[in-house]
Amino acid sequence: MASVDVSIRGAGIFGLSIAWACLRAGARVEIIDPYGVAAGASGGVVGALAPHVPENWNPKKAFQLESLLMAQAFWAEVEAVGGQSSGYARSGRLQPVAPGAEQLARDRALGAQALWQGRASWDVVTAAGGWALPSEKGVYIHDTLSALIHPRQACTALAAAILAKGGRFNATPDVSAGSVIWATGAAGLRDLSDALGTEIGAPIKGQAAVLDLDRRGAPQVFVDGLHVIPHLDGTVAIGSTTERDFAAPSSTDSRLDGLITMAGERIPDLKDAPVLARWAGLRPRARSRAPMLGPWPDRPGHFIANGGFKIGFGMAPKVADVMRDLVLNSIDDIPDGFRVADSLPRSAQK
Repeated sequence: MASVDVSIRGAGIFGLSIAWACLRAGARVEIIDPYGVAAGASGGVVGALAPHVPENWNPKKAFQLESLLMAQAFWAEVEAVGGQSSGYARSGRLQPVAPGAEQLARDRALGAQALWQGRASWDVVTAAGGWALPSEKGVYIHDTLSALIHPRQACTALAAAILAKGGRFNATPDVSAGSVIWATGAAGLRDLSDALGTEIGAPIKGQAAVLDLDRRGAPQVFVDGLHVIPHLDGTVAIGSTTERDFAAPSSTDSRLDGLITMAGERIPDLKDAPVLARWAGLRPRARSRAPMLGPWPDRPGHFIANGGFKIGFGMAPKVADVMRDLVLNSIDDIPDGFRVADSLPRSAQK
């Protein structure tokens, strides 16, 4: 590849997905990351691709729905081209219904019927899907839209597909050629804030763990803010903490110990499962709390794709298409609330 149409800074989920979409459209693409594939938050262990509740509909929820519905075909093609597993499975999600919330859960089931296009359901059920999962009233929410993915494996699978499609990786380029997309995660939010002279987002630390427990085929579980993900490799991931104040970005501590203890209390299956791995890292949250997409203000030919805090993998297929169309064809389909300006303080908005 003698020249490049698109240079992508950052080999996390947004950067890799956008690279893949651009390559599929015939562009010549280079991915630049001195730390390698999935070195930041995209190298985590949890991988919950879960929808927002089907009510109070807005552009963010509609965008996420479309992306989640795209995901199965997206990852199947990535795996077919690159020959590596992403760990993707649309196996659903189970949540105990809190006391007094059963009617709300049933109302949301009606909302899902109206909003999810008949392609997924939100049901109130009495079976715990193979989990020992207490519920005070014996009822659960089960949705068929949620999926799981293995974050590190997914990024590795994307990298393999990109190479097979003719893309290239470069750790230390002299310059960024072509249009430049900055998908640089938490560090990129800091750089963008410095460039714009105002805080546009912040890193949020998360801690998670991998347990030695095989629940392949079971739905993921969401209880009291805890995600429990039965990965296809025969492990279970649990996470994660949400830490705005931290001293050591990549170190685990007693907060993770507390999360592991809580998981065993809420789900007895997990109580005695050995801990195989502990993970900590910084996840990029834009000020708007939505992904931040679009041109870099006052820097022609440069674009931003950042702020995938907690929902980056679920949003990635649609983010990739939107950024491809913007960069290659000047088609702007960025939804309301997702623009860089939406993360600026009001005093800085033009």
